[in-house]
Amino acid sequence: MTRIIIQNTTVLTLDDYNTFYYPGIIEIRNDKIFSIGDWARDTISDEYDGETTIIDGTDKLGYGDNLPLWEFLDRIWYPSIRALTPETCLTAALHSYITALKSGTTTVNDMYRHLDSLASAALQTGIRAVISNNIALPEHMLDSVDDNVQAFKRNNNLGNGRIKVWLGLEWMPLSDGPLLAEIGRVKKELGTGVHIHLCESRTEIADSMKRFGKRPVEMVYEAGILGPDCVAAHCVHLSDNEIRLLGETGTSFSHNAGSNAKLGNGVARVQDMLKAGINIGLGRATMEDASLGQPSQILRMGTRNGAKALGIDAGMLVAGKKADVILLDLKKDMMFTPLLKEPTEERRRMLESHLVFGCNGSGVDTVIVDGRIVVEGGKVLGVDEEKVRQEMDLLFRDLIDSIPKVTLEREK
Repeated sequence: MTRIIIQNTTVLTLDDYNTFYYPGIIEIRNDKIFSIGDWARDTISDEYDGETTIIDGTDKLGYGDNLPLWEFLDRIWYPSIRALTPETCLTAALHSYITALKSGTTTVNDMYRHLDSLASAALQTGIRAVISNNIALPEHMLDSVDDNVQAFKRNNNLGNGRIKVWLGLEWMPLSDGPLLAEIGRVKKELGTGVHIHLCESRTEIADSMKRFGKRPVEMVYEAGILGPDCVAAHCVHLSDNEIRLLGETGTSFSHNAGSNAKLGNGVARVQDMLKAGINIGLGRATMEDASLGQPSQILRMGTRNGAKALGIDAGMLVAGKKADVILLDLKKDMMFTPLLKEPTEERRRMLESHLVFGCNGSGVDTVIVDGRIVVEGGKVLGVDEEKVRQEMDLLFRDLIDSIPKVTLEREK
């Protein structure tokens, strides 16, 4: 007789009544589910003779991701980041960078708040980071251009140049013409780049047309923001003219297919952008649609194209380039696939296809950033991963509790 207990978890039964338990508990005896229900710390019965395995099912789920983009930002995202402190921002950044490194990401392009904390997290974890503020108009209670300038002066080029500070514009609905012009001017004064969210939703396009009589890309083009030192994220709803402007200015595009799909924003015109000569990198996304490009092309989007977009001399294994390298164990877990040993050209094509369409972050064994090993055996060196996870759990609960208060304060 064996017993397995999964406790303190979210239970989606999929039964005829759509029963849902949170927190829930499942007890399995031998080959059958014995009981299922609500969980409390004294739920488990000791009236059992036999071996018992207890699994802690504590989970971390997305919050508010059933909402359309504008509502999600207004009701969930902005109140939560307004409530951030330098301490909580450090915890969030550590968790994010640990997750990135373990998936084989050597560089993040991170628009958030409290850039001193982001820089500290990057220094602790060893990741390469291009960080920027959430700049918006004052009434939105996020960050100002001056906040970003001061962060630039304190943090740019820390970690032997591994940390870069750019200007970050949240998105057009939280901006206006004078703010765009200021960002364009300061960008040139500092000699830095701009990270901007553009044309993410149809509501953003409608807002821009109503307020300015122009589309978002046209507005930032006139402000002098676009260029080889600008990364535009999302870009789901671009017009032909906007694609032309991105291509002609050398602006890079960060393709965030996962985020776009999760929030129901649509599909970016990747093929049209490629034809326009736009440099495309991969953001928080996976591209598993073969019609969007060949595996070799998609691999370059996730490596050398991203490095080019951020002005980093890396992204390929060539003598003299920055030593940002990942080692994958393709025999690990679900990563294995048989590869021909020869001819070598066919082995290369098979490997590229497997990395794009069949591989995931669980195959990452070692990560080297700037010539230093920062992940070994799948573990991030120099930080206590479990401690960060526990702190992140507490942070998430506190942020959710703070949303009503922060929203009320802004409405006063």
